[in-house]
Amino acid sequence: MSARLVKKVLNEQQHFPPQQEDDDDDDEDEDEDRLNDDSTNRSSINPFDLLNDHDSEPEYQEEDLESAKETSTRYDDKEGPSLLKNTAVVSTSNTKSKKKKKKKNKNGSVANKTGGEKDLDEILEDLSLDANSSGEQDVSSKARAVSAKDKNKSVKHQAILQVDPKCLNAENELRRIFGSKVVKSFEASNEASSSRQIRGVRRGHYNLRKTVLVTPANHWPRWDGSLSMEFLETKNGYNYFKYAHSSSYSQAQSAFEATKAINDLNGVASLLMHHPYHLDSLLTMAEYFKVVGEQQMSADAIAKCLYALECAWHPMFTPLQGNCQLLFGHDTNKPMFTALFTHMKNLDRRGCHRSALEVCKLLLSLDSDDPMGAIFCIDYFALRAEEYAWLEKFAADYESINSLYLLPNFSFSLSICRFYLEREEASKDACIDAKKSSLDYMKQALLLHPSVIRKLVEKVPLKDRIWTDILKHPFFQSDQTRNVSLDHLISIYTERNYLIWRLPDLQKLLSDAAQLVIGTLEDIKSEVDGYAAARTQAFSSVKNEYGHLLVSDFSDKVASIPPENLQQFMGPPRMGEGMPDENQFANLHAHGNGHAPRGVANRNALAVLFESMLPWVTYEDREGGGPDDNQHDDDHGQNNQ
Repeated sequence: MSARLVKKVLNEQQHFPPQQEDDDDDDEDEDEDRLNDDSTNRSSINPFDLLNDHDSEPEYQEEDLESAKETSTRYDDKEGPSLLKNTAVVSTSNTKSKKKKKKKNKNGSVANKTGGEKDLDEILEDLSLDANSSGEQDVSSKARAVSAKDKNKSVKHQAILQVDPKCLNAENELRRIFGSKVVKSFEASNEASSSRQIRGVRRGHYNLRKTVLVTPANHWPRWDGSLSMEFLETKNGYNYFKYAHSSSYSQAQSAFEATKAINDLNGVASLLMHHPYHLDSLLTMAEYFKVVGEQQMSADAIAKCLYALECAWHPMFTPLQGNCQLLFGHDTNKPMFTALFTHMKNLDRRGCHRSALEVCKLLLSLDSDDPMGAIFCIDYFALRAEEYAWLEKFAADYESINSLYLLPNFSFSLSICRFYLEREEASKDACIDAKKSSLDYMKQALLLHPSVIRKLVEKVPLKDRIWTDILKHPFFQSDQTRNVSLDHLISIYTERNYLIWRLPDLQKLLSDAAQLVIGTLEDIKSEVDGYAAARTQAFSSVKNEYGHLLVSDFSDKVASIPPENLQQFMGPPRMGEGMPDENQFANLHAHGNGHAPRGVANRNALAVLFESMLPWVTYEDREGGGPDDNQHDDDHGQNNQ
């Protein structure tokens, strides 16, 4: 179309602002022409001649436009009814032409709104902007695609670590294992023993918060609110938090550091008498109770610690969904990791492996760096809980620096998963590689970590003659890999998982795979070299990258020390040195003023703390006290000892 025709259209739009009226005039003129012409001559008209006619016509003047407008108005008044009668004979092509004209007029009206006629440079500039914008859209779409991919990975990673709150409760698992009648009978016996109380004690005068990590006992102190949690930021689909201390908690922390510097356990016990939910003191006493053989008291101290930590959770902190990060680098967050790891081991000793698995998932989801080494025991809890399909899915979906298949624990545990899934005739959709059998996975694990078999033979132990023949082969003679990081992980694996290999079926699977490796070692020499190269590349550091993980932390054995050997760490039997005095201690409670109960101030703090862990032990009421004072004594005797 020529520039002259474009100008004509623009001028028409300037003088005919009502778009609908122009469209009706054009349509009616076209309808009249088509009705007057013979239908046989319609095809003989060349539509391109109209363009030539328009090019030869002079530009419209304002007078012509006014006359055209008047003519159109008269035409609308006179000929409108006759056109309405003949609309049925208009062809489909006529309708299409009307749509084209309307579209053209609409474009013209847009041009008029933007300032009328534009020169060529402005049009090219607009086109270039459109092109650039489309290019930017392409780049942004790619960026969105990458972001969506990362988001999908994050969602996939979070989904595999979601925690089932029902399985966190150890009592539920005990009911599933032993039956509800046995558990109720055990609970009833505990309630009967705990009902033996000294006179003047009233129980149940306040309710503790309901938590998902642990179930608080009735004799625990009321939560003092000394901890809180701060929201830091949202990044890559994760919400980041950290714990914060109140001023009273900070003073208690300073007192704890002072007693820790002189190795005074009695001072730590004194601190707990004044601050029953001081985390580091609870963790210290839990370790002490464990080494002196008081396992229930140790577990109770850890449960108190977790109760205090959960009471301080931020409203946005939803760790069971796997989308929250509580980085270990913040000092205030470290007690959470220590308490969860110890709680996980306590659940394992009670035989609650499914609950221990859920706690391990929670521990792993809080910090992707895994400071406690949860990745090296999560496979064990999954096997003990018979979550075979979940473990295979976890190994496929979980993202880490190195592939989980290269770790000693996963290379052998995945073979065990495949073994049990084959036995149960599980669905092939849950398989990582449906073409590989459990024997193939075990062979691959032995080629990747041949030194594991000697450690397992010594640790389980395996005393059959077939193991003697296997260990005589040069490929399985050594129990070292000359890589400190890998040797450390193999030691952790054998210490954590050796109990699984006491099953005869798994021993046969291991021996069959070892004999298969020995029989085909010469034929698969290149494959052996490939596994050695992969092992060297995965553990390339000359230093022990996992030295912070102690092998003893993954052991079922509990080190015991006679209490008399700990006397050097007790310190003098003092209650108030470095602590608030008795009046200050009483003022910490919501019941107001008063003094410490009689029989506490002059006693050894550690002995008092031992007694306070028993729900039926309390202390005498103060003399001359009124009803409020007696109520305070009840709270004090039960809650703050």
